[in-house]
Amino acid sequence: MSDVVTTDDLDARLEKYRRELTGYCYRMLGSAFEAEDAVQDTMVRAWRSIDSFEGRSSLRSWLYRIATNVCLDALNAGNRRARPMDLTDPTPVAQARLHERPEITWLEPVPDGRVLPSTADPADTAVSRETVRLAFVAALQHLPPKQRAVLILREVLAWKASEAAELLGTSVASVNSALQRARSTLAEQAPAAADPANPLDDEQRALLDRYVAAFEGYDMTALTALLHEDATMSMPPYDLWLRGHDDIVAWMLGVGEVCRGSKLVPTVANGQPAFAHYHPDPESGGFAPWALIVLQLHDGKVGGMDFFLDTKRWFPLFDLPDRLPA
Repeated sequence: MSDVVTTDDLDARLEKYRRELTGYCYRMLGSAFEAEDAVQDTMVRAWRSIDSFEGRSSLRSWLYRIATNVCLDALNAGNRRARPMDLTDPTPVAQARLHERPEITWLEPVPDGRVLPSTADPADTAVSRETVRLAFVAALQHLPPKQRAVLILREVLAWKASEAAELLGTSVASVNSALQRARSTLAEQAPAAADPANPLDDEQRALLDRYVAAFEGYDMTALTALLHEDATMSMPPYDLWLRGHDDIVAWMLGVGEVCRGSKLVPTVANGQPAFAHYHPDPESGGFAPWALIVLQLHDGKVGGMDFFLDTKRWFPLFDLPDRLPA
């Protein structure tokens, strides 16, 4: 059935797709802010060209075609987001040095509410959350732009090959070939495993409670017990990352000692448990933003901790308080 749209109801019809389009653009671009800009550009282009929309496809398909073109234009400009693990080897803590790279280097966290559509289907919810995990989106960034689009359309959004081919203006054979190559590359990248965390089960809630108690109490013995032996820790915008709970704890008892006495406020990011980390502020007597921590839980322990330090960007995006009282 054709999907004829008039300008009278266009605003409401477009807004209905904003969140899922933002999720699509985020997976493509690896940046929460660039994804929102891409969706806004998509909406503007849709408004300007609504007279050319003849209803031969659904409004949703038409919007995805526009959004794909916006993302491909951005990616053809050479943008590719990464995690510190994609750029350097882990550094032994004795040799660790902080080297900052430009903001455009880094894969960005995103609030669940910006990219995960509401759905009553548990299977759809699980796929959506799994495919916005930091490790998965980082792996997507290794794919050429069109392969990335094909894999997201086919594997994440469950489009038919014929639908993806029509959107991309190519053949079904080309789509299937691109999907095969994308799957092969993704298998080589092997995103780190993580347990489903929506909703958190009793064991996961208990683990997070122990994590907060260990971190706020700066009890490194307790923290070590919660970390996998090969756990990782990164701190964008610095390219340094550490592997192994011994190096992580040594860092926290060295340079990281300034975090003693911090407070953690729970939130969620990329379908994973997260915390707003507030650092003691001697001048005010309260606590100032220090980092957004995104955790990776696996087999009953913490497998990864990503500390995003640019709190002027992240805390407003996550609607977090700009400080905590004493």
